[in-house]
Order: sequence, then C-alpha cells, then structure tokens
Amino acid sequence: MADDEDYVYDEESGEWMPASELAAKQAAANTVEVRDSVGNVLADGDSVTLIKDLTVKGAGQTLKRGTVIPAIRLTGDEQEIDCKYPGIKGLVLRAEFVRKR
Repeated sequence: MADDEDYVYDEESGEWMPASELAAKQAAANTVEVRDSVGNVLADGDSVTLIKDLTVKGAGQTLKRGTVIPAIRLTGDEQEIDCKYPGIKGLVLRAEFVRKR
C-alpha cells in the first residue's frame, strides 16, 4: 500500500477521503471571507478608507469620507470590522462602508 494516510467518512459528501483533506475542507468552511464595498478581500492588519460620512453613535463624532482607518481586525462576521480610532473606543464598522487601501 503506497498511501499510509487514514481515510475518514465525510457525512456531507457521503465519500471516504484522506483525513488531512477533510480537515482542510472543514477549516475552509469555518473561515469567513470579508469583502469591502468594491469586492476586495480584507484581512487582519489591512488599512481601509471610508467611502461616506459616518456618524458614530455614542461618541458624538462624525467620521468623514476619506478617513483612513489603519490596522483593522476581522470579527468573524462577514460584514463587521473591528478597528481603533483616536477618541473612539470599540469602533466597529460595516464592510460596505469601507474600501481597502
């Protein structure tokens, strides 16, 4: 036998497959792909630019169009981006209002 890898049964597809292939398939299914307003894929650490003026609830402040937000973090939700901005704690932006730099 040339292949010593363990095979496991994938309930979803109804097929036997190598354990490493099933693990990779499950890891890909658990990752969320976050896209900005024009369809670019965002990742942790990316810088984004606002595409419209946004009023920040609770901060009494408006972030203007063109404002650069550095070093974003993905939250696991495909539309929410966690970020830091001076004077605003716990800022969460929607991906539809940003564009990757």
